[in-house]
Parts: sequence; C-alpha cells; structure tokens
Amino acid sequence: MLFASGERPTGLHQKLGITGHIRRHGPQIVDHGVVFNLWAPSARSVELLEAGRPERRMPRDNDGWYQVLSATAHAGTRYQFAIDADLIVPDPASFFQPDDVGAPSEVLDTSTLRDAILYQGRPWAEAVIYELHVGTFSDEGTYAGVEQRLPYLRDLGITAIELMPLNDVPGRHNWGYDGVLLNAPNARCGSPQDLKRLLRAAHALDIMVYLDVVYNHFGPQLNFLHSYAESFFTSRHTTGWGPAVNLEGDEGVFVREFLIQNALMWLRDYGFDGLRLDAVHALKDDSDRHFLVELAETVRHELPGRRVHLMLENEANQAHLLDRSNGQAGHYDAQWGDDFHNALHVLLTGENEGYYRAFADKPLEHLARSLTEGFAYQGETFPLHDAPRGEPSAHLPPEATIFFAQNHDQIGNRALGERLSRLVSPEKLGQALVLVLLNPHIPMLFMGEEAAADTPFLFFADWTGEAAELTREGRRREFAHFKAFSSPETRAGIPDPCDDQTFRASKLDWASIDRSSVGLQFRALTIRLLRLRQDKIVPLIKLGLVSAGAELLGEGSRIGGVNVRWRASDGTILQIVANLADHELPMPQLISGEELWRLRPANADAILPSDIIVRLG
Repeated sequence: MLFASGERPTGLHQKLGITGHIRRHGPQIVDHGVVFNLWAPSARSVELLEAGRPERRMPRDNDGWYQVLSATAHAGTRYQFAIDADLIVPDPASFFQPDDVGAPSEVLDTSTLRDAILYQGRPWAEAVIYELHVGTFSDEGTYAGVEQRLPYLRDLGITAIELMPLNDVPGRHNWGYDGVLLNAPNARCGSPQDLKRLLRAAHALDIMVYLDVVYNHFGPQLNFLHSYAESFFTSRHTTGWGPAVNLEGDEGVFVREFLIQNALMWLRDYGFDGLRLDAVHALKDDSDRHFLVELAETVRHELPGRRVHLMLENEANQAHLLDRSNGQAGHYDAQWGDDFHNALHVLLTGENEGYYRAFADKPLEHLARSLTEGFAYQGETFPLHDAPRGEPSAHLPPEATIFFAQNHDQIGNRALGERLSRLVSPEKLGQALVLVLLNPHIPMLFMGEEAAADTPFLFFADWTGEAAELTREGRRREFAHFKAFSSPETRAGIPDPCDDQTFRASKLDWASIDRSSVGLQFRALTIRLLRLRQDKIVPLIKLGLVSAGAELLGEGSRIGGVNVRWRASDGTILQIVANLADHELPMPQLISGEELWRLRPANADAILPSDIIVRLG
C-alpha cells in the first residue's frame, strides 16, 4: 500500500516510543528530537553518524527500513549514514547538502517553507512558459539572480518560468538531469530559503514557477543507492542509462513512494505551481496501475483547490495521458511538442541529420498535423526506430501540447550548442517567434530567445575521473555520424563538457543583449506578440477550440507553406498563413475579420518567404 501523504505506517517508530505520523523518506523533526529513516534492504547494518555525537546503530524492520530517534538532533544538524560499518553515505532523501552530494546532509524543517496562504496559480490557458537554467541565466548563477530579473519577465508577458532540474548533483555546475539527491535543491544556487524567496517573489508578480524533475535515472557519480538498495533498480528493464528504476512489485512500492513524495515536496513545501517530468518513456512499468497515473492521481488528491500543472516529455506520444474530462485534464495538462519543433527546425534550417531525419521527408505535412492535432506521429512507423510511435491525438485540445522553436535539449544537444539566431536569418527567426506565440498551443521560450541571444547553450557537467572521460568520449561518439564531425579532427573541436569554460560560455550575456539593436527589436516584438496572445488567443482557448484543419500552399516541388484554421465553440476562426519556403507562394483565401499580424501590404496577392499572417474572424 502507498501512503500517499508520506505518513509512516505504525511499526518500528512505535517501538522507539514515537507517536504520531512520521515521514517515510528523509529526517523529520518531532517534539523530542529528529527521526532519521533510511530504506536500505541490501545493507546488513546501518549506523547514524550525527555530527559531534557517537555513532548510533539504527534498528531495522522486515521491509528493510532503518530508523532511529535522536534527542540531540535539530534543524541544522549535519549527519551521514555508515553502511555495513564501511561505506559512509549522505541521506538519499536529504533535504539539503550545503557542501555537495558527497558531504554530510543537513536536517531541514521543510514545514517552515510552507506558506500560510497559498498562491492559487493561473489557468493553464494563460501559461506562457520561459525555460531557464539557474546557473547560466544570470552572472551570479543563483536563485537571487533569477529573482532580480522577474520584473523584466513579467513585462515581457511571461506568466510562468520553468527551472531546469535543481536536484543536487556532484560538482559546481550541471544541467541537473543526472541528479543524485532528488530532495535537495542545489546548494550552488543558494539555500532552500533562497529558493523559497524566489517563488514568493514570482508569485507576488503573478508569475507561476514550474520545475523540471527527473525520475527515469540517477547520475553516474556519487550515487550510492546500488550499494545498499539494489532493488531500487531492476534488470527486468533497461534504459539508455542502464538498469531501469524499479517501479514494479513489492519493492517497487517503496521506490514509487519515494518519487511521489519528491513531487509532493516541491509542490507542497516549496509551492511550485507545476512539474515537467523528463523522458517519461524511460519509466518502464508493467504494473496494473502505471506509475505516471499513480503520481498524477496522488498529486491531484493531495493538493485540492490549487492549479497544479503537470507536464510530460514523452517520446512515446501517449495521448491517453493527456485526455480531458469536462474540459479538465484528468492526469497531465500537456506534453512537450517535439514533433512541432522538429518539423519547424527542418523547414527553417534544412537540416536532416540525427532525429531530424524522421521529419525531413515531409516536414510541412508534419508541421501542419502538429498544429492541428498535436502530434505528427500518431501510430505510424517512426523511421529512427523502425516501429510504430504514438497514439491518435486529434481529439485533444491544442493546449494539451507545448510548442517551442528552441529549448535546452534542442540547443544543448547540438555539438556546438548553437541557438537558432546562429542558424537562420532574423526574418526566419521572427517568423518562428510569431508562429510559436500566436498559435493556440501553449508556448514556451528558452532563456534569451526573446532577445535573439546568440550565446551558445552547451552540454556541461563537473564530473571527474572515469565519469568525466566517459562523458567526453561519449559526446564525441554521439556526433561521429554527422557530416560536420565525421573526422577525429573535427570531433576534437567539440567542447569538453567537463571543462569549466564550457559552462561559462553558456551563460547569458545580458550586457550584450541590452546593447544589441537586434535584441531590442526582438524584445519589443515578443512584448507585442504576447499582448496579442493574452488579448485575442487566450480567450479562444478558454472558450474551447473544437476543430482544426490545414492545407499546404504551393504546387508540386513548389509547396512551401501552410494555411491553418482553428474554430472555437462560438464559431470564431483563428487563421495562420506562413510561407516557410525560399520562394513566393500564392496567397490563400483569408477569412474576413481582424488582422492580428501581417508583414505584407493588405493588397498583396502573394506571400513572400518568411511572411506570416494571423487573422481572427
């Protein structure tokens, strides 16, 4: 049985003379001290190492739980665990690691982070997401550095920021997707109290804050779970990172609970307004009730009355996880629209290597289907896997997918981390921005995109030894099949992920952005577009868009544009016409009504390259 609220079932803690409800994972402060818990079914013995105190043996129950009450511990106490009198490890459920993941954990009273009056959030239809990496968003690389820019983001028209993973990782910097201690916000960015201040400041400006979380794997360095909790992972399933996280059977119950409690901690204690779950297709689970369903249902049950938005990255395009009931999301609000991005990227850049190969055969068709139905692949054979991918999604509303022209993955997984501003003309870049911000799917920008920033965003980590070497070589091997990196000499030019300069090169250069005439023009364009979105597009989404259709523009080899229409429940039509080719296209019939956006004179009988028209009638 899963104790969704995180309450410890009666048993071992009663033997210790503890009454009341005890958190399963992580230390809990009680009236007479601190209760320490560790699930270590593979360990023969566990001792608590409390700073300044003799080590204490921790009794074990039949489920592999070790627990002890310390009357001397309190908030701020540093502690570790000794496994089998040999291996010294931090608490895997630690709420704070002041001195990195290999050092002692610190007791944190998470109840002090909670707000007496909770921010209720905004309707999902109003979401305009701004994805950022805390360490590279500002010169300081801290939560405070993000907080200083919140008024700037509000004035742009941003209604939600999404922070890349904050779970603690080894070293000074990392993308965050190789977490080791999932409950501990990275101390390099500030304290838990600093993070809480950031959320309070955002909420005061009516800006929601989302967090990216990773439950499909753990990082390769200083992850000790294999040493004392072998059944945390399973050989029944494998992923690109090795054995899968174990979500099945009796022992999978404890793993599922640990991950769900992590989600609740971010949402309940810190007050995050939503979570984006990374690569959920790698969460292998053959249980009758899939982990993703259990997580969503538990969150909805435990946090009633709040607008909590749950988002997925899901290569499998599982539309059933996004189904609506009476217009409300049953489990997940939306999925990242990689199909839209990939098709658009091919059309903008002409690239056709890597995963873009699966969209290069008919990119306009893929783009049109994404715009009208959410997914381009809905059960068809996916060329990269030579197997079916996806489920029918035409029944989903547009807001069930999040559209973007750039994000951390699509920039950072390039060998040189180039943004679109380095790959296409300003005209095409502007066209992409209009298309993303004025269509009825939920839009997302990547930090600096609103100002056409041209600093790279590279893959970086601060690993040492074998992990660093494997990452370095793996990065070069990953691009060996690309024409531009087909030789050892060209691959040697790929930045070393573990070089400090790679991290520093990825920081936004705000001084340059503020001086750039192009940056100022794009910033003004973003503000205008987001005002239009909130005034004209959001009301349609709230009203309900009930149908959509698209036609391709041009003939034969001259096909190069799309004409897309969405119809709302009151009959209002939103139309977007875009020329994504390098030649003129015939102007399609335009609906009568209000022109929200147009680059050509009203009497033009053709649509030029990079032109885009948006009408409402």
